[in-house]
Amino acid sequence: MKQNRINRSLHIQLVFAFFTIVLIGKAFQLQVSSDSFKQAARNTTVEEKIIYPARGVVYDRDTNLLIYNIPIYDLMVNYNKIEEGMDTVKFCQLLGIDKTTFERNLDKDWQRNNLSKDRRYSKDKPFPFIDRLSVETYARLQESLYEFPGFFVRLRNVRGYPEPHGAHVLGYLREVNANEIAEANSQYELGDYKGASGIELQYDQELRGQKGKRLVLRDNLGREVSTFSDGSADVPAKSGRDLFLSIDLELQKYAEQLMQNKAGGVIAIEPKTGEILSMVSAPNYDPNLLVFNRNRGNSYQELARDSNNIFFNRATMAAYPPGSIFKTVVGLIALEEEETTVNRTVPCFGGYYYGGRIRPACHAHATCTDISQGIQHSCNAYFAQVFRDIIDKKSYAEPQVGLKIFNDHLDKFNLGRKLNLDFPQESRGDYYTDSEYKELYKNNNNGTWFSPYIMSVGIGQGEVTLTTAQMANLAAIIANKGTYRTPHLAKAFVEDGQLVSIPEEYLINHEVDIAKEHFTPIIEGMEKVVTSGTARSAYTPGITICGKTGTAENPHGEDHSIFFAFAPKDDPQIAIAVYVEHGRFGGTIAAPIASLLIEKYVTDTIAPARKYREDYVLNYKSLNTTP
Repeated sequence: MKQNRINRSLHIQLVFAFFTIVLIGKAFQLQVSSDSFKQAARNTTVEEKIIYPARGVVYDRDTNLLIYNIPIYDLMVNYNKIEEGMDTVKFCQLLGIDKTTFERNLDKDWQRNNLSKDRRYSKDKPFPFIDRLSVETYARLQESLYEFPGFFVRLRNVRGYPEPHGAHVLGYLREVNANEIAEANSQYELGDYKGASGIELQYDQELRGQKGKRLVLRDNLGREVSTFSDGSADVPAKSGRDLFLSIDLELQKYAEQLMQNKAGGVIAIEPKTGEILSMVSAPNYDPNLLVFNRNRGNSYQELARDSNNIFFNRATMAAYPPGSIFKTVVGLIALEEEETTVNRTVPCFGGYYYGGRIRPACHAHATCTDISQGIQHSCNAYFAQVFRDIIDKKSYAEPQVGLKIFNDHLDKFNLGRKLNLDFPQESRGDYYTDSEYKELYKNNNNGTWFSPYIMSVGIGQGEVTLTTAQMANLAAIIANKGTYRTPHLAKAFVEDGQLVSIPEEYLINHEVDIAKEHFTPIIEGMEKVVTSGTARSAYTPGITICGKTGTAENPHGEDHSIFFAFAPKDDPQIAIAVYVEHGRFGGTIAAPIASLLIEKYVTDTIAPARKYREDYVLNYKSLNTTP
């Protein structure tokens, strides 16, 4: 019995060995001996296709679409895979080009041993032969593309804009350059796009997504036969995150409309959150002009040559003298440092007298008997004196001590430094330190300076500049009585259908270290500015607006018009700053613009009784007034 089991086991093993030998022999025949297998191997190649992700789309705070994707087709070529004897006549006819264009598009400064002038091009790597094929050309070419080995079509997305608004906010894309491609561990390839300005640049990483790859088998005619290994080695592309901005599209449209034929900036902020509701730089342009099409280059050059410097974002990059809106800061610091009181009287007889003359002069108004009246009438005498009191806090002979205290407070207000907006183009504004004043007065006073030398700073002139964004944030700080969140444009991201929060830094409350009670008289003065002061042009029935005018001197033409405000007084929903270059006085044009935008945001309309004010603003022009 035992011997039978051994024999049976031996027979089974022999059978398995026989079939194993047969299979090995068949494999040898197919892979080594058979010409048909060799021919099949020669006739198919594995090719890696890059799959470009969809760039994240962008919406406003109410889900209105701001940026979408437009598919485009680029005809790519791998020089070393072009076959001799290719039918170039047919190829050129399909593309609608001549032979000269064909040869020129293939003639590159090839990379050889890293000595090429243009490191983008190599005969071993694909490069664009013709980019942005028309849909008609693509359809005509696609049917015959297999006849032209070495050529293939790449599908990508460029940007489109359903609304001709928000160009400075949204930004635009550009093609990556040779240096970016050549960088170590570069994620870019020839023809890739990246954000060049605005939100497209700031959140390029989030919007871009991640490339994928697909391995395909092609026959000797270049035709795709099948996926390689049933797609097991493929890597899917990952779409970029969608982005919801805090921008209110309707408010943005209206702000751009009101700023037509003017130069300057507008920033509106939701005080409680720091979310930017509107950002306008004027003059503006239609973002569709920079869509990737055949006219893009000409459009870009025309915009770049415009004498009004259209690409310069005046809302965040222009550092302006703040004018009299700065008096609110001076008043708050003086109250905190106990260098003045709420009910202090400062005589004014047409301005601040010093050295036997008035410097600076003041508008005609009664003497201010409290700080609220000083704000209401924008009294230069009041705030020149109050500012000097801060600077001379220790003594007249040691102004650097008071200046250091004053500047430390400015730091808390985030003035003289970047706000760190989630926006790539931002200036910091400026204020002077003791060392800078010593340098300024080194020739005429051996570096020694005293408070009268710099008292113009107390009224927002002299050695102090702010951006419009900083002015709007200052309005938000006053509305919140001493707190703020860093202004920002991102409201939320969406990834794989899930909401993703914005960076934590934009959700933190900051304090300016001014006691809350000191804001009350400043706010009361700002309310009086609108009801019975220098900005009666901003008065809006039914909405309690608290604001402050400013007029910045301009030696090259009309003065600049400035206004910042928040509303409603008891429940601030919007804080805003408007700066109009060559707009004359603060109440002339900046204040009416701000009031209309506040009314539009708070009530969603402009009352019929205020249409005359809207017409006045729309017809006001301030461009090209500088000699």
